[in-house]
Amino acid sequence: MPEPSLTPVDDRPSGGFIGRFLNFVEWLGNLLPHPVTLFAILCGVILVASGIADWAGLEVLDPRPIGTKGRSEDGIIRAVGLLDGEGLRRIGTGLVHNFTSFAPLGTVLVALLGVGVAERSGLLGAGIRKMVLSAPPNLLTTVVVFSAVISNTASEMGYVVLIPLSAVVFHSVGRNPLVGLAAAFAGVSGGYSANLLIGTVDPLLSGITNEAARMIDPAFAPGGSMEILPTANYYFMAISTVMITVIGTLVTTKIVEPKLGKYDSSRAEEGIEESTKDMGVLSANENRGLRWAGITILGLVIGLALLSLPEGAPFRVPPPKDGSPAPDMTLAQSLKPLLQSVVPLIFVFFMIPAIVYGRIVGTMRNDRDVIDGMAKAMSSMGLYLVLVFFAAQFVAFFNWSNLGTITAVLGADQLVAWDLTGPEVFFFFILICCFVNLMLGSASAQWGVTAPIFVPMLMTIGYSPQVIQAAYRIGDSTTNIITPMMSYFGLILAFAMRYDKKLGIGTLISMMIPYSICFLIGWIILFYSWVFLFDLPVGPGTPLYYVPPT
Repeated sequence: MPEPSLTPVDDRPSGGFIGRFLNFVEWLGNLLPHPVTLFAILCGVILVASGIADWAGLEVLDPRPIGTKGRSEDGIIRAVGLLDGEGLRRIGTGLVHNFTSFAPLGTVLVALLGVGVAERSGLLGAGIRKMVLSAPPNLLTTVVVFSAVISNTASEMGYVVLIPLSAVVFHSVGRNPLVGLAAAFAGVSGGYSANLLIGTVDPLLSGITNEAARMIDPAFAPGGSMEILPTANYYFMAISTVMITVIGTLVTTKIVEPKLGKYDSSRAEEGIEESTKDMGVLSANENRGLRWAGITILGLVIGLALLSLPEGAPFRVPPPKDGSPAPDMTLAQSLKPLLQSVVPLIFVFFMIPAIVYGRIVGTMRNDRDVIDGMAKAMSSMGLYLVLVFFAAQFVAFFNWSNLGTITAVLGADQLVAWDLTGPEVFFFFILICCFVNLMLGSASAQWGVTAPIFVPMLMTIGYSPQVIQAAYRIGDSTTNIITPMMSYFGLILAFAMRYDKKLGIGTLISMMIPYSICFLIGWIILFYSWVFLFDLPVGPGTPLYYVPPT
């Protein structure tokens, strides 16, 4: 499939305010360098800024209580220059450690090993196809959006398999294939932070949040008493799945489908009908493999329950070794070892059913096939490893220089001066994340840049990093589908152009804008209702407010 041009080829004008705004976003986004280059530049900026701040004597009062671990002895936080002899020695000796100890690195790689086996065996693709193709016609749109949300657990599968498959399925029932493509794209990418499953992005984001929160409180270190787990936003993600499915269905049927109208097959790529008419049909062997994979997953769930729920089970907090009475704790608190094991569990729950499925359909004949699946998944992470190297240095330099903490304190003081310390602060924070996401499409890159600033800042005025992360994920998800900076945007454009040779980037963005606006409004309402109106936790054992240790 040829790589599509990002130059609009649609002959229909896209003028007006929205058209000019989208042209501005595209122009502004094209000015940004590659995310790796951006982090490298930011590292240089931090080094220079730290030297200037140190020379200028920049300092603030330390807001942390006396006796808090990490608090300066005299109660003053001073900027630390990193371009003097001591700073250069620290950089030279810490460069490798910064990379290898960066929290998201290991968690993402371990989880991806299992996902790689599931992808190599064909289990992920077959499961998605089964879900979509089995949908009743009157529920087709709902099932497509819901399946797309679930598929973003392994995002590549959603983009590569589900989106083109949804176009084929809609076309086969006499509906516009571009409508199916839009509905699936909205669920996979616009609903990126809604899911019923924990995926690879959850440990990635929680790791970055931990790194940022440690600027305020060292207890957020891995294994520490305040460590943010990959399940930190699970409750909010689960309820968001329902919201995204409902809104996605309504936008598709009430706005996008009427706007696109009846499909004109004369605009399609030559041979598209023949090349896609049999796509997605499951063989008897694949159906058999899915049944046994499902039985395997059920067995794993039962085994995990037996290892977690009974008193004294391995995945519960053990009783004190000195024989003293166990402290009173909720079920979520007693299951902390289980929650801390989410990444290995992702590995197991993807790999074992995938091996069972692969043995039945013939894609996993021996251990070499399993290893090949893991190796292929790792080989796809080359760019991520390069990105993490520079992101880890940026976070470390920001931390060492104290510029992150100073920025947080000054920003918090300004929010207090503006009287923006209440829940309304999250409205502006979400909008900022939306805007940044238009120009920096990578979730890890965007959170790596913004977390060291906003997590300490909002923690300083009393909000927990788990809630801050949940708010960030709204902004990160809702504008994914309208920015050319999103890594899969070109691929989606190429899929769409198979059904409309004259379709351009402006047409694709205009198709997706209704989803983006409605998702944003619905998600903000849900966030404020869930967190502030009903005072519900965003995840197991996650508080709304951050209380510094005394």
